Order: sequence, then C-alpha cells, then structure tokens
Amino acid sequence: MKKIKTAAICGMGALGMMYGTRIADALGEGSVYFVMDGERKKRYSENTFYKNGEPCALPMLDADEAEPVDLVIVAVKYPGLADALDTIKRCVGEDTVIMSVLNGITSEDVIAERYGRRRMVYTVAQGTDAVKLGFKFSYANIGELRIGARYEDQRGNVQAVTEFLDAAGIPYVVEDDIMRRIWSKFMFNVGLNQVCMVYETDYGGCSDESGEAYRVMVSAMREVIAVAECEGIDIGERTLCDYVRMIKTLTPGAMPSMRQDAILRRPSEVEIFAGTVRELAKKHDILVPTNDFLYRRIKEIEAVY
Repeated sequence: MKKIKTAAICGMGALGMMYGTRIADALGEGSVYFVMDGERKKRYSENTFYKNGEPCALPMLDADEAEPVDLVIVAVKYPGLADALDTIKRCVGEDTVIMSVLNGITSEDVIAERYGRRRMVYTVAQGTDAVKLGFKFSYANIGELRIGARYEDQRGNVQAVTEFLDAAGIPYVVEDDIMRRIWSKFMFNVGLNQVCMVYETDYGGCSDESGEAYRVMVSAMREVIAVAECEGIDIGERTLCDYVRMIKTLTPGAMPSMRQDAILRRPSEVEIFAGTVRELAKKHDILVPTNDFLYRRIKEIEAVY
C-alpha cells in the first residue's frame, strides 16, 4: 500500500470541516480539498466560513475537475450518500482508500458495492462536540476516530491511514473488532441524537440523570443492545455505561447533528436510527417501545417544517 499524501473530503458538515481544516493546517497546501458539485462550489465560494469564531480558508474543487487522490473521506449525512458516491467518482483512482464517518451501520457496505471492498477502512468518529450552523462551525473536543479492517484485504489500508492520521494530528484507535465498535456508536447515536431532537436539549440536558431525557436515552440504547444481540453483536451494559459517561466530557451546551437538523428545519437521520432499530426488531420479533416513541415524535416534528 502506497503512502497517503493527498485527501478529498465530500461533505462540509461539522465533521468534514473539522477533519479538513486539521489536515490542511498540519500538512499544508495541496494536502486536502473539499469536493462538490459546481453549483455548491459557487455558492460556498461567495461566503466566508468561520472556525471557532475565526475566518478560515477552505480549498474547494468542482467534482468535474477532480483527479484521483490517495484518500477519500465521505462525511455527508446518510440521505446524501447516493449523491456523494457520484460526486467522488473522479477522486477515486486505482489505489484510493475510502473512509466513511457517516452515522449508522451500513455506509461502508453501500460504498463498497460501488467502489469495491478492498478500498475500505471501517470507521467510527466519536467523542467530538463539533457543531456547524450555517457557515460557522466550532468544536472544543476533536474526539477520536476508531478504525479497523472488517476483512483481511483491508489491513494494508488501515496501516496507510494510521500513518496519515499521525501526520495530520488526528487522534485514532485501531480496533480489533471494528463491527462491535460501529454497533456501539450506533447505540450511542440512537439514544443521544434522537433524544436531543425530541426534547430540544443538548449534551448537558442528556447527562442530567434526574431528567426524562436521560431516562429515555438510556432506554433507547438498551433496545439497541437487544437488537444487536439478535444480530450476533455483543455490545453489553458496560459499553453503554462507558458511552453515557463520555457525554459528560462533551461541551454541555453543544448538540448532536439531529438537534441541529431540527433547528435548521431539515430532514433528520431518524430512518437510520429508530427506523433501523424498528426494522430489526420486527425481524427478530422483539419489542422496542422507546424507539417506536422516538420515531413517532420525530416524524411529527418533521411534519410541521
């Protein structure tokens, strides 16, 4: 596997911008660019972006003018994944590695169907409190990437990515069982993301053990543990406790992506969270009343946009 020197990021949300600016600051001009369609590039180029209150320059490129890079990071919302796969097509060369920092449990498999399993590094982004509203994004904690190979032919990719992340100063942990970690993060998102949206709260609100939001969040997460067990994934109560404790390390007034969706009145990722839990619960004939409740409430919220 050749050394990774150049990267393209598809998606200028909080995660994409956080990683993109970190790479650019550490590795300099030409190391990374954001790839997008021409219309979006024109619109974004006419505005100023701010990182933690300071203006920042972001290298952007029209997808029609892109050339192959060593690494592609897909950082869109799940509903935008299909379009993203078209956007990155000129970025993907013979040896390009692809990472996905999307929520959910299926994005790597969807990308692999289009571009091949051998390119993938399975990835989870966790512990960050990055928030983007409009053209302003901020974060206090970059968190860490959890990365790993699901299949043997991906192990070389993992080694190449670790060297690149070291150079860029992006924290990471290599996981022996990456699918268990992906499911664990899914459990976390099913609880935290959805509850913040339904209860119109932030990380601080969800960490208040005396509140209803906290109780509903934990209940929703336990339903994921039950569904995961039916799918052959052992998450366990201790992992749930670890993730709940991690919320207390995040900036209390910051918020996850689904709360941002509600504020901006845009469609959320409820289908890949409660929607997935409900589908798998039906498959295995188990009850998930908390996720049923969250699904209904989020659909009601979105219906009045």
